[in-house]
Amino acid sequence: MPHPVLPASFDVLVVGGGAAGLYAALCLPDHLRVGLITKDTLSLSASDWAQGGIAAAIAPDDSPPLHVEDTLRAGVGLCEPDAVALLVEQAPRCIQSLLEMGVAFDRQGSTLAMTLEAAHSRRRVLHAADTTGRAVVTTLIKQVLQRDNIQVLPQAFAVDLWMDENHCQGVSLMYQAHLLWLRAGAVVLATGGGGQAFAQTTNPALSTGDGVAMAWRAGAELRDLEFVQFHPTALTKPGAPRFLISEAVRGEGAHLVDTSGYRFAFDYHPDGELAPRDVVSRAIFNHLQRTAPDPATAHVWLDLRPIPAQTIQHRFPNIIRVCQQWGIDVFQQPIPVAPAAHYWMGGITTNAMSQTSIPNLYAVGETASTGVHGANRLASNSLLECLVYGAQLSHLELNAVELKEMHPDRSIVLPPAAIANSAPADWHSQFVQIETLRQALPRLVWQSAGMCRTQESLEEAIAQTKTWQLEFAALPISQTVANLHPSQPLPLELTEPQLRLWAETRNLLDIAYLIFNSAAYRTESRGGHYRLDYPDTDSTWQVHTLVKHQDWMPSSPIAVEVSHTNLSISTIE
Repeated sequence: MPHPVLPASFDVLVVGGGAAGLYAALCLPDHLRVGLITKDTLSLSASDWAQGGIAAAIAPDDSPPLHVEDTLRAGVGLCEPDAVALLVEQAPRCIQSLLEMGVAFDRQGSTLAMTLEAAHSRRRVLHAADTTGRAVVTTLIKQVLQRDNIQVLPQAFAVDLWMDENHCQGVSLMYQAHLLWLRAGAVVLATGGGGQAFAQTTNPALSTGDGVAMAWRAGAELRDLEFVQFHPTALTKPGAPRFLISEAVRGEGAHLVDTSGYRFAFDYHPDGELAPRDVVSRAIFNHLQRTAPDPATAHVWLDLRPIPAQTIQHRFPNIIRVCQQWGIDVFQQPIPVAPAAHYWMGGITTNAMSQTSIPNLYAVGETASTGVHGANRLASNSLLECLVYGAQLSHLELNAVELKEMHPDRSIVLPPAAIANSAPADWHSQFVQIETLRQALPRLVWQSAGMCRTQESLEEAIAQTKTWQLEFAALPISQTVANLHPSQPLPLELTEPQLRLWAETRNLLDIAYLIFNSAAYRTESRGGHYRLDYPDTDSTWQVHTLVKHQDWMPSSPIAVEVSHTNLSISTIE
């Protein structure tokens, strides 16, 4: 519930209520006062939508080195091997933690059930039917709500990081129609990805890249923002949302076919439907370019009928239900599918302890660039990353004396919200502009930075985005918010949906600008980044793209060997 009174400071503020934010909050030392800021309700996040599962090398026929090898291969030379080794080493411990919390993974008898997903060499993906994310998030929420040291601030929007020179000291926050400032000894950004920058995306509406945009404006180093994974199989039917049809469907034996029933994916890769996601997405894109009258609106078909009906019923009840809502009987007919933006491999640069380049600022989950995904994320490593790198915050140490001096015990008392039922007349035209921009921007990103990119289209998109950014910054509402200072809570006579529209559009403009420039900077094709004018992978580009302020630069060449030699298997019952 909203709080009319809240502390003016916390030991740690966690921004984001998906798997990464929830697990990080739970792993923080329990003597710390934690504020968990969620843009919507706790149950709404991209994690909640995750279907496939969590990868972990715990089966008797599997091994951590195999999981590392698969991850590195999928990342096309841009994974940080030590980061991948940490991910794989810590996976059993995190799975055990979820089991102890009560996550009900599917089982075969008394053994945890494992499925196969694309580019995995073993069946190592744990799942809870086809709603694994929901099972995990629901369990984590219950745990969070039982913790006395965690205070949830729902329907709150973190606008910017509150900086003290080059240190992060908190956030500015829209909460109950007020703009206020909360101090913290540490801030953890776990705001998810930026899929809403694209016209076609599997991400929920709240995935507007908020954490990455905030960190960039504050001067944090970002990394590899050009690498966006397009999921090959999103439901594509007029009027329907781009509902993700899990990778696990193909892992269980579904076929990708065109209108004639031909399994075209093998024309593009020997693994066919089980090739890495970027390969399958471009296979669909290229096949439609060659065969469809209007490739932009066309689709192929995902045929589940090769899978035994009993397996479909057991493994994919949610997919069955959603398809039925849109008139599709998966037992009798194939599902129309096409690619959609799904996962952002890049993000805020972090180290093994989830620290960013800004002191006191941390990032976890899709918001972060830990180095485990490289140029193309291996399926079901994303939820695992949320857990492993969220758990690293259990080592967070804050100086109690400094905290007491920086954050004296006091409270913010929120007066009744000075909120209008609608915007005053002088605001109306501004929000018409903002809404128009919000609709146009994703179409520009989809056209210019979708699955296939060129220098010409990217440069045109950069110029257009700069124009829009200037127009947006000149709006009176933008000027008003920009000139507010952290002296006291200040009400704004605007509705909460209008405030959120303004803040999200600002972030999306920054995200689009960052993606366009990063894609233009990398003159090769690799993983989730494909250039029609530079279609080959170039060994001289086996470096990260680093971004700070307005500067784009290469990292040092990436090592290719894992330094950890003690990877060992751990079996969990």
